[in-house]
Amino acid sequence: MNKTIVLNSRPIGKPKLSDFKFKDGTLPELSDGEILLRSVYVSVDPYLRGRMNDVKSYIPPFELHKPITSGIVAEVVTSKNQGFSEGDFVLGMLAWKEQQVSNGEGLLKVDPEKAPLSAYLGVLGMTGLTAYLGLTEIGKPKKGETLVVSGAAGAVGSIVGQIGKILGLYVVGIAGTDEKVDLLKTDFGFDEAINYNTTDNMVEALATTCPDGIDVYFDNVGGTISDAVLFNINKHARMIICGAISVYNKTSLPKSVSVQPFLIRKSALMQGFIIFDYEDKYPEAMTQLTAWLNEGKLNYTETIRHGIEKTPQAFIDLFDGKNKGKMVVKI
Repeated sequence: MNKTIVLNSRPIGKPKLSDFKFKDGTLPELSDGEILLRSVYVSVDPYLRGRMNDVKSYIPPFELHKPITSGIVAEVVTSKNQGFSEGDFVLGMLAWKEQQVSNGEGLLKVDPEKAPLSAYLGVLGMTGLTAYLGLTEIGKPKKGETLVVSGAAGAVGSIVGQIGKILGLYVVGIAGTDEKVDLLKTDFGFDEAINYNTTDNMVEALATTCPDGIDVYFDNVGGTISDAVLFNINKHARMIICGAISVYNKTSLPKSVSVQPFLIRKSALMQGFIIFDYEDKYPEAMTQLTAWLNEGKLNYTETIRHGIEKTPQAFIDLFDGKNKGKMVVKI
């Protein structure tokens, strides 16, 4: 039997295991032009939470009782498509299934000899592209400036900080445990890091760790942490809004500091983005990320869960900060 994970109910607040359901099914016969894929690694990402709500957004919501989809690395088991051979590995937006049939559209071949397969969901996938393009296209960093990264021990944040160091910035990370703070400084080369859970006054903590103010802020979390950053921004600061995981599960509109006075006073920029905005720049970004990885300039860490049945819990654990770096599930 072929296990599939579907959206059983739309979450209210933080997702629960009961919001997901496992279904068993069989695979159809392959037609000409189709391939049979076996899922190898599944990506779980915070943005998927938004697709579980029945609201209009930049990407359609998931349908109830239909499979959830995300980035997946899969192996070609059988092929009736001239573009793919048995044993090829591919990356694409695929269903949370053990095996599935595809016509090959939207799939990118990946090479396990050049990097571990899971890396194509992280540092060499959407994660790395988001970090690189968000920072360079919106942040426009200059050598010697100060970069602050929230959610810094997560998949995107840990890459952003390292790119910042490669580009000659002073980098401060914000994370939720002392262990993650240590990881940022020892493994990822951040200059300083702050544990927001043990810090009483984030405004003062940022002023201390960023004595020259904040020029670029890469925001993965939103909420009160990002409010504190506003009090420390420099003239012409650039704030890159990548995620807002702190408010994804809120059932009412959160109260926040009004940003307009800060933006006006500092002539600052605050811009949200999604990675698809920069699709034309993917090749350039991938070339640079691959080069840095091969040169040993980029380090990455992963939290890997094993078995398709662990996928829903792995996703839920993102909202409790139980991941270090990229969270993936090995099927």
